[in-house]
Amino acid sequence: MTALTAARPGQGAAPQAGAGGPTAGAGGGRPRRRYASGKADYLSRLRKIEGQVRGLQKMADAGTYCPDVVIQVASVTRAPQEVSVGLLTDHLHSCVVNAARASEDDGQASLGEVAATIRQVIRL
Repeated sequence: MTALTAARPGQGAAPQAGAGGPTAGAGGGRPRRRYASGKADYLSRLRKIEGQVRGLQKMADAGTYCPDVVIQVASVTRAPQEVSVGLLTDHLHSCVVNAARASEDDGQASLGEVAATIRQVIRL
């Protein structure tokens, strides 16, 4: 398992203090939540992706053979998808579980939000 995959209940790292609990969100009235598997892991992975994209720019600037660039684009495309899966897994294992424990209505609302997110991602 990678650091981006949320620990299953009883398997490894516990959520950070406040994980899953709503806090004052910035704009939009959405609750802000902490990442169960660690914000630092996500930031590190996103920085690596940023470096990969800069590498693609250098390849294009240098006139690298097109099929080689396309292969690297495919590789770079997969990395943000893995981050998304990790974030959604964290959300399910912390936020959605906590909402379901709070009340059936909260649990249903949280599941609806997850379903809407998945629908949006699938449209890509």
